Amino acid sequence: MAGTGKAHLRNSPDVLLRVEDLTVEFPVGRTGLKVNAVSGISLDVLRGETLGLVGESGCGKSTTGRAIMQLRRPEGGSVVFEGNELTNMSLADMREARTRMQMIFQDPISSLNPRRKVRDIVMEPLTIWKRGSNAERATKVDSLLSEVGIDPDRAAESQPHQFSGGQCQRISIARSLVLDPTLIICDEPVSALDVSVQAQVLNLLEDLKAKHGLTLIFIAHDLAVVKNISDRIAVMYLGKICEVAPSDGLYQQPAHHYTKVLLDSIPVPDPEVAIHKVAIEGEPPSPVLPPAGCRFNPRCPAADDRCRSEEPQLREIGVGHFVACHHPLVGGDAPVSVRSATSA
Repeated sequence: MAGTGKAHLRNSPDVLLRVEDLTVEFPVGRTGLKVNAVSGISLDVLRGETLGLVGESGCGKSTTGRAIMQLRRPEGGSVVFEGNELTNMSLADMREARTRMQMIFQDPISSLNPRRKVRDIVMEPLTIWKRGSNAERATKVDSLLSEVGIDPDRAAESQPHQFSGGQCQRISIARSLVLDPTLIICDEPVSALDVSVQAQVLNLLEDLKAKHGLTLIFIAHDLAVVKNISDRIAVMYLGKICEVAPSDGLYQQPAHHYTKVLLDSIPVPDPEVAIHKVAIEGEPPSPVLPPAGCRFNPRCPAADDRCRSEEPQLREIGVGHFVACHHPLVGGDAPVSVRSATSA
């Protein structure tokens, strides 16, 4: 499956973030081996766009997000944000750059300081960067808390443990907005929430994106969630990107065998809809010793000798639709879950 290449990168003055050949590795004790968490991926995000980054657990989605933020310095590659290369920035310059790019984490409760009042947590970035007077900071924090649906008066007196998980995620969103960033990386922000609360948070992110002119990278493993919020989607497998396409195009006509498996796995909340069993065998290979050629070849029903020896390159098969596969599913049927949702 997953391959390399930069055919999907766009030459546009509106590109806010451009990542090329990003590589992140983790040593395995003293064995000399390493976990190939992210292996030379490239992606870009236009200003005002939402890029969905999907794949099963362990494929490198969250590591990619953290490497973009330089929370984990990558071993190789380039990360250019607003025209500035982040990988060779000093700590002081990187710290300042992060005021314009923020992150929302998966577990909202553990990402908030349990000892502090919620209002103080949201105000802290303004205090650290000495932005505005005390009155201006208080006004801005109260306004943001109100925007995300949190009562500012209660937030002034309460600590994170006194709020629900959904409310804590709203607080985390308010904190991410307080420095007026241009890019927000959402690392599975709704996976720890109830389904009903997920919809509320997704709608909130959409509203805030429009109001504040935000650009989003939305990381998730729930493809139904990603479809509703993303303009463009990149599918990852074992540290590589295997397919990139506009949201509707990817769901209606998946070109990669792995993408189709993911889409076929979306549960359909209708007992009368026929469920097609997914034809896939085995477990994902170890990222310590990934297979040669296409990394999906041990599990792919279409794999042949070429797939086991030659790594596929991302190539365009439709307008804005790129796939890294020697035998793509060009014109394949859309999964039943997508067809039923589209016809509803």
